[in-house]
This record gives sequence, C-alpha cells and structure tokens, in this order.
Amino acid sequence: MSRNREAATGMTAAQWTLLAMLIASIFLNYIDRSNLSLAVPSIEHEFSLSPIQTGRMLGAFFWTYALLQLFGIAGWFADRFSVSLILGAGLFLWSVATVMTGFAATLSGIIAARLLLGAGESVAYPCYSRIFASDIPAHSRGKANALLDAGSKLGPAVGTALGGFLLTQFGWRNLFIVLGVAGILWLVPWFQWSSRAGASCAAPSGLCPGFQQILRQRSAWGTFLGHFCGNYFWFFLLTWLPDYLVKERGFTMGVTVRITSLAFLTIATATLIAGWVSDRLIAAGISQTRVRKSVVVCGLAFSTVILPVAVVHNQTIAVTLLLLSCASFGTFTSNHWAITQTLAGPLAAGRWTSLQNGIGNLSGVAASWLTGFVVEHTLSFAMAFVVAAVIVLAGALLWGLAVGPVQQVQWAERELVV
Repeated sequence: MSRNREAATGMTAAQWTLLAMLIASIFLNYIDRSNLSLAVPSIEHEFSLSPIQTGRMLGAFFWTYALLQLFGIAGWFADRFSVSLILGAGLFLWSVATVMTGFAATLSGIIAARLLLGAGESVAYPCYSRIFASDIPAHSRGKANALLDAGSKLGPAVGTALGGFLLTQFGWRNLFIVLGVAGILWLVPWFQWSSRAGASCAAPSGLCPGFQQILRQRSAWGTFLGHFCGNYFWFFLLTWLPDYLVKERGFTMGVTVRITSLAFLTIATATLIAGWVSDRLIAAGISQTRVRKSVVVCGLAFSTVILPVAVVHNQTIAVTLLLLSCASFGTFTSNHWAITQTLAGPLAAGRWTSLQNGIGNLSGVAASWLTGFVVEHTLSFAMAFVVAAVIVLAGALLWGLAVGPVQQVQWAERELVV
C-alpha cells in the first residue's frame, strides 16, 4: 500500500512528514510577521503614530530579514551546518521576538523586537530550499512548494481570524505573547521528526558554488529582481490591506478581518491548484521551462487587476477585484521557488535562495515605507495601488525574459568553495 501511495504522489512517507513539519513552521512564520499589521490601528492609537512612523515600524522586520540573506549569512549557515538545527534555532529566535513585542513599552521597543524577528526568520527560506533541492524529487516540487506557500498564506488568513479574536478580547499585547509561545512549542516535534527525515545532512563533499559563481548567472538576476517585484505586491497586501480597508473603505474591524482572511485564503487555494496542475503537466511530458515559467509569468501579469480596486466605488466590485488579483498572485507563488531550486541544485540552493530572498524582501521595506509616504502626501491609497500594479507587471517581464531554461546550472568544480 505504501509503495502504491509513493508511486502516485512521487514522495515517500518520510518526505511527506518532513513537508508537513515545514508547512507548520512557515504557518507560524507568517502569523508572527503579519499580525503586526492587524494590530496597527491599536498601536497607532496607543503611541500616537503618524503614517510614516507606522511605515517605519512595519518595515523594521525586513531590514534584518533581507540583509542577513542578501549578505549570504543565512544561506551560508543553511549550506554549511545541520539544516534542522539552523531552522530550529531560527524559529526559537523569532518566537522569542514575538513574545517581546507584546511586552514593548515604546515604539523603539517594538522596532527592536521586529529586527530580532527578522533575524530569526532570515534562515527559513534558505533552509526550505536546501531541504527541497536535496530531499524532494524535482517532479514533485510544484506541489511541495505550493503546499509550503499555502502555509505562508494560510498563516495570515488564520492568524488574522484568530488574531482578530485575541485582539478584541484580550488586547494587542496578549496577541503577540500567545503566538510567540505557540511557536516555541513547535520545536518539540521538529527535533523528533527531522532527524528521521534526512534533513540534517551537510552539503555534498563540504563544497558549494561561491556567491561569485551564482552572481554570474543571468537567470539568478532574473529570479532576484523578479522575486523583488512579486514580493512587493505581497507585502503591500500583508502590511497595508487591513489599514486600507478600515480607513479608506470604512469597514469595521470585524469585516476587515473577514475580507483580509478571505484574500489570503484565496491566494493559498490558487497556489495549491496551480502547483498540482503544473506537476501534472510536467509528468505528462511538457517541459519544466514551459510549464513553470508560464505559470509564474501569467500569475504576475494578471495580478494587475488590483489596479482599479482603489478607484471603484462599489464595495462588492472592489472586493471581487481584490480577490481576483489574489487568485492570480497565488498562481505565481506556486512555482517560482521550484524554478530556483531546479536552477541551483542541492549544492547552491541555500546560498542562491539567501541572495534571492534577501533582494526580494527589500521590497518589504519599500512597500511598507513607500505606501506610508504616498498615503501621507496624497491622503489616499489610489497611487499606492498604481505603484503595486506597475511593479508586479515588471516582475512578470523579468521572470519571462531574464530567467533562462529551467534546468540545473552546471557548476564549475574548480570554483567550488567551503
């Protein structure tokens, strides 16, 4: 029976167990990073913050999160040490930072906790890619990445619903304390299961392609900049959507929570469907390049339907367009990491992902700050939506034109480094 199941899914029971643990970790990851946006109205009131101060607070996480990956520190740890240990240490660090947020007495305290949160979460994606490139078959990476990405979207979706309840019943401080403790509890099953699933292996022969080798690849720059553009759209939604719905659409917090949760759930559903379909098409004989690039490019291109959301007066039409753009974006997120993992291969997955996610997540700083700047100076979100649509369209062009064939790079052995 187990052999039949493996033949049907392309993955062993141990691989499915490992994937389930990773999905749980990214679920917690995105709950912890996203619930600050839900608490923004309460924090703004308590600390009398301006939009620019709010943008600075929302963007603080991304400085350590992006820069530790951009400078290759997170990727180096993922490639050189036990990946199960590195991921566990990162999750412990970001969970402690979440608890600290609940005890912060000043804006500076919140920003410090967010910087620590970013440092802990910086190792997550390099570890995920290292594990996927080593332990997940190439023909199963579409659905595996889709499931992982769905966890990242369900985190904010469920987190928004749960966070809304905790926020209204117990206040924003208790919200962060409860979520931080929940993250620490994940470590118990992780260290129990990861050693059985082969997640602690070191890089083959201890040698990896150096950062210079990776940076010489045109496709690498296509994934770096394309990821930046896609992430800008995501972080625009993640950090500012609740505030937009409350301030500009006039929705109550209860309605805002439901719409925000539905938007994230729509992304998660779309990514699961697209991931499953893409793997089926590849199994049917269509090339990885054609399938994965088409899904990524079309998903980003159609995400531009978010543009009229800010100017449509009818609330129902505006929400419908928002959900359509989220469904399109979910299509993109199902396959872009599968492209990177295939290009990099097991030797370079951690470092390539570290660079890509580092550059990509600078968009978190850009989206948080630039949106706050635009709103403060125009007194409207309309231009912020225009900026998001233009950037996401640029991302579609980058993934389509700058990224080459989706096949593993042949690294020069003489240039491998420790």
